[in-house]
Amino acid sequence: MSLISRYILRETFGTWLVSITVLFSLFMTNSFAEILGDAAANRLPRDAVLAIFSLTSLRYVTLLSPIALFLGVMLALARLNRDCEMAALSACGVGPGRLLSPVLTLTVVLAAVLSWLSLVLTPGASARIEGIKRKAEQEMQLGALEPGKFMSPDAGETVLYPREVVGDELHDVFLQHQQGDRVVAILADRGERVVNPETGELSFVLHDGRRYEGVPGDNAFLVVEFEEHGIPVRQQKEEKDKDARSAAVMASTPTADLLRSVRPEDRAELEWRLSAPISMLVLALLAVPLSRSSSPREGRYARIGIGLLCYIVYGNLLAIARIWMEREIAPSWAGLWWVHAIALGIAALLLLRQSGLLLDTGVVAARAPA
Repeated sequence: MSLISRYILRETFGTWLVSITVLFSLFMTNSFAEILGDAAANRLPRDAVLAIFSLTSLRYVTLLSPIALFLGVMLALARLNRDCEMAALSACGVGPGRLLSPVLTLTVVLAAVLSWLSLVLTPGASARIEGIKRKAEQEMQLGALEPGKFMSPDAGETVLYPREVVGDELHDVFLQHQQGDRVVAILADRGERVVNPETGELSFVLHDGRRYEGVPGDNAFLVVEFEEHGIPVRQQKEEKDKDARSAAVMASTPTADLLRSVRPEDRAELEWRLSAPISMLVLALLAVPLSRSSSPREGRYARIGIGLLCYIVYGNLLAIARIWMEREIAPSWAGLWWVHAIALGIAALLLLRQSGLLLDTGVVAARAPA
């Protein structure tokens, strides 16, 4: 690598490092405040704050790396333009093609690291975050049982009153459960709470008791004596389709499972993860022509507004394409690739125009009739 290429590489890498540090600090400050708020409200265990913060940081690094590199390349090359170094390089025969070499070298290295983050580390981090949150919810539900107090683990459908609590065992238990219009009231000598380790579902198993079931105001009640009776408890009301999965579950799905799936949601999630390194390459190519100022008097940040506008349009088109893919509005073969193709085409046209190839072609075409 030549001295000029190393110089441009060093300038670009330094500006990228500053950009991602500033953006990461801004986003993580807000995220850290939310995590502390959840811990203060007892929605998260306090000893899991640092673990969730570190895992969340991986997702933000994946999200911010493309825009940080885009800003880094634009700011670095804009400084060269402002200080007339770009004019000196052009006088020495260093054109846009020579500028692309160090920029693409840095971009390819960062894109490889970002691919590893997006496809491997970030889904694993998302799965661990969801596991910590689910475990915290279970522990809060289980830890809410106190002797001599009424509690409801499912927002009022089930009411439980134990006279005595020893570990997970309950003594002298009263339980009332709503089933539509019917009410189930149970008195038992003892019971225990059980959590399914795979699904996280909570249930109570009662022993040596009596069950009363019927409609309030009606004398036709069913009375059953039992030795063991299980009562499942829905901790959250699910009104969505069973096939629909939340964004958190999709984000935590391993990439290997997405590759084997044919569902539109899984294919969209897979292409969304691939978009992180691809968009980094496209944005790096787009930043080179956008960073060139039309006048030496333009400031270093004169083109940042145009660059941010291009990034916003690019990101919104990717989000729209993902929704279309999930809802099968657009053909599956198009996916998110058409957005990358449009952005790459615009970058290529700007680079050709900056290098003078399009201008030369137009001049030759204009002189041909003469």
